[in-house]
Amino acid sequence: MIASSPSETSAEPQVLALAALGWILEDSDRAERFLSLTGLDPETLRAGLGDVSVLGAVMEFLANHEPDLLRCAEALAVTPEELVGAAQELAR
Repeated sequence: MIASSPSETSAEPQVLALAALGWILEDSDRAERFLSLTGLDPETLRAGLGDVSVLGAVMEFLANHEPDLLRCAEALAVTPEELVGAAQELAR
């Protein structure tokens, strides 16, 4: 979605969460840790890609582990604060 005002400079939380999920799943150890900590299984994850609670779990996973948060932010060319903001937005 294109920003509709100058104050809307960050990506939509859902889009950011999907990009973050892609980053999480690139590494098998990180993906296994994600599934273990969130309690999600691959089928539920696939079915829930449009579900705000599933996307919120993705962002919460990152927000709760600073090393992953920082690496993901770098990989996605966003700030860690944008990722945390998306997590907060999805938790509403």
